Amino acid sequence: MKLIRAEWDAPSRIHALTTTRLGGVSEAPFEGLNLGDHVGDLESSVETNRRQLISALGLKKAPQWLTQVHGVNVVEAQDDACVREADACYTSEAGLACIVMTADCLPVLFTNLSGTQVAVAHAGWRGLAAGVLEATVAKFDQSEPVIAWMGPAIGPLAFEVGEEVYQAFVSEQLNADQAFRKSPIHPDRFLADLYQLARLRLHRAGVTQITGGEHCTFSEPELFYSYRRDQQTGRMASVIWIESPAD
Repeated sequence: MKLIRAEWDAPSRIHALTTTRLGGVSEAPFEGLNLGDHVGDLESSVETNRRQLISALGLKKAPQWLTQVHGVNVVEAQDDACVREADACYTSEAGLACIVMTADCLPVLFTNLSGTQVAVAHAGWRGLAAGVLEATVAKFDQSEPVIAWMGPAIGPLAFEVGEEVYQAFVSEQLNADQAFRKSPIHPDRFLADLYQLARLRLHRAGVTQITGGEHCTFSEPELFYSYRRDQQTGRMASVIWIESPAD
């Protein structure tokens, strides 16, 4: 199992990472550590993969899994093994992991500087344009800074979009045009920089310490699932939790 851990100035008790497709028991086209239970993979394989991940991370509480709908709902994680419909979750409870799943969309992980609260958001272009990152930041106590790490997503050379996506951002935030350029292949389309769009939104929400954004899920098939590249494929998980004092 290969994990990509957040590189940020978070307190040592904060653990944040994104899985890759390496490891696990799923067979093609989900080959590897598929953690999505909604993509057509065998239920038994997904359950085995999730157990392997929980064991590898040393989690003692059931993590908060979500049913994601590309919206802006942010829920508080609960230690009851229930799956909730939302695109972001947060917690102040030590040992309780918050999780989102992606395969091109952008996972953004958050903590405050004191390490007393964490959150994670699933930001595809629809959720990003609708304000899922701002809604997540709003769950934090605003008395101290919040920092963010952007996990692997589709990169700016691979994310071709139409006029409707361009307008969804530029009509609401004028400087969002800096995150788009004309497609060299299709003149009526754009290449969108999801990482840059997220940075603009986070800056506007008051988050200025932002790291990550180095990977491209589409162009690194050996490491990542990509829905745009393969259509039928698995999902990675982005996980964040506060270490328990007894750990």
